[in-house]
Amino acid sequence: MAGRINDDDVKAVRDAVPIDAVVSEYLQLRNAGGGNLKGLCPFHDEKSPSFQISPGKGLFHCFGCQEGGDTIAFVMKIDHLSFSETVERLAAKAGITLRYEEGGYNPSHQRGERIRLVEAHKAAAQFYVEQLDGVEAEIGRKFLAERGFDQAAAAHFGIGYSPAGWDHLTRYLRGKGFTDKELITSGLSQDGRRGPIDRFRGRLMWPISDTSGEIVGFGARKLRDDDNGPKYLNTPDTAIYKKSQVLYGIDLAKKDIAKASRAVVVEGYTDVMACHLAGITTAIATCGTAFGNDHIKILRRLLMDNGSARVIFTFDGDSAGQKAALRAFEDDQKFAAETYIAIAPDNMDPCDLRLAKGDEAVRDLVEPRTPLFEFALRQIVGRYDLETPAGRGAALDEAAPVVARIKNPSSQHEVAVQLAGMLGILDTQFVVKRVAQLARWARDRGERGPGGQTGRPARTPARGGSSHPAVQSGPALSGPALNLRSPAHRTERELLKLALQRPALVSPAFDAYGTDEFTAQPYAAVRRCIEEAGGAEQGVPEPRDYLAKVLDAAPDDTVRNLVTELAVEVFHGKTIDETYAGMQLVQVRLRAVDRRIHDVQGSLARLGSKVAPDQMAAAQNEVWVLQQYAQSLRNNGTAAL
Repeated sequence: MAGRINDDDVKAVRDAVPIDAVVSEYLQLRNAGGGNLKGLCPFHDEKSPSFQISPGKGLFHCFGCQEGGDTIAFVMKIDHLSFSETVERLAAKAGITLRYEEGGYNPSHQRGERIRLVEAHKAAAQFYVEQLDGVEAEIGRKFLAERGFDQAAAAHFGIGYSPAGWDHLTRYLRGKGFTDKELITSGLSQDGRRGPIDRFRGRLMWPISDTSGEIVGFGARKLRDDDNGPKYLNTPDTAIYKKSQVLYGIDLAKKDIAKASRAVVVEGYTDVMACHLAGITTAIATCGTAFGNDHIKILRRLLMDNGSARVIFTFDGDSAGQKAALRAFEDDQKFAAETYIAIAPDNMDPCDLRLAKGDEAVRDLVEPRTPLFEFALRQIVGRYDLETPAGRGAALDEAAPVVARIKNPSSQHEVAVQLAGMLGILDTQFVVKRVAQLARWARDRGERGPGGQTGRPARTPARGGSSHPAVQSGPALSGPALNLRSPAHRTERELLKLALQRPALVSPAFDAYGTDEFTAQPYAAVRRCIEEAGGAEQGVPEPRDYLAKVLDAAPDDTVRNLVTELAVEVFHGKTIDETYAGMQLVQVRLRAVDRRIHDVQGSLARLGSKVAPDQMAAAQNEVWVLQQYAQSLRNNGTAAL
């Protein structure tokens, strides 16, 4: 077992890999102001972006689900890796050789399982590519050529060939140092009577990558009649490959999908190739499964769900294609983007269409024409005899609930009017009211829990999109909950943001503030973390190291998440300078002084005549000194601190 990774190497990795470069591999980022970037959170479903990253600080935070941390924490969570696996992966990207506290450099067999499986797939992909040039692979090259794909196209998509023998790849990967267990676990090999044999034999091979560009699986096309297997054979589900969570071509298409706010969903590997070669570089496909909820999540993060985003599905016009389109429509409302369907003439797929009519025909195919909801409604309505009142009524009964699922009220109304036209019902308002009634019933059934409650935890919104649970958990946050309507809490929050984001503006004064000057217990916990990290002064020369130390000092995930939130949240003020910082310093100190005056005077009032004369004199003197200090703070600002 490998030893602990050297701390200096971890720091080097953290500093060398920009967080915005890593995060942008998974979702589209836009300017959020103040040097921050924002996007749709990859860790929970949301309609508007509450996920922010601060490239200068190397931190991310979601103001919706409260997830936060640095580059390493992001990769650990999104790819379900251990700490060491994540550091190893990022180190490989940065070209950093890691040292281990026990046993020197890390041998390959000691690396994390995921990294080993990815390395095996990378080696396999290279092996398959090399085999495509061989004599045996002539049948594969012919298959590609017949579909309009030349050698350059094959190289661009990394297409290869798996030899027809039993264990060519298995023996090759063994020679690269991979164990039989790793080969079986990866799905590249399978158990045979005399040991592991190749899973893919005598087939054309398409590498399947995740959004970060790492090869995690393969799609294999049958080439020979004596092959008794399925037409397409995919990698089985493994630790790195889940067919419901991957999209073929996403590594090539993601940047253009984000840039154009458009995605084209096709049905097969060759269709993706045809689209890309025709200039439709936003095309992707599922891998042997129906387009589902996990695929939608991937696209939504890239599309950012802005008003102009579009998703175009291409399906064959046969009954199977129509069923696939209707399945896609089941999840239509999970998109904020507009969804369309494109069906080629003569039921051709994009690959056949390109062969028959050229690239321009493919480009023309995917121009949005028929909204997916309209296609789905016409499929429903087409099953009924609209010449009779009974037929129109039955069609309305089936189609109206479909329209009622549309969440946007204005869109729902517009589609209801269109449905009336499809059905030939002259009383448009009758259809509109029927749809609205069904939508209201659905909301009442689906959103209300026992006693009419929605079942959602009450949250107090903060400026800038932040929110906190009304009840904190964990020992560090005992005490009253945050009340972000409180001027005191808002000022304390701004001061902590300054101490984390712009420490030079509040140092060294901030480091003299005690935790008791922060009335909100969560903020007091963050203040303790800053103190344990050496104070805000530590952040002036080395901001990233300072923030890492503050995070390390957090007693639990709740405090740690609050630190990342405060470290990336935008400031309330328009100009963040010494004047603004001074106002926050003075207000927090002034409120602390006023509280002390109030406490002393309250104690004297409660004790009344029972107070000894010397105690009375000391208390009155303290009140007088505090009042003078408070007046000086009001008159002189930071000069009185």
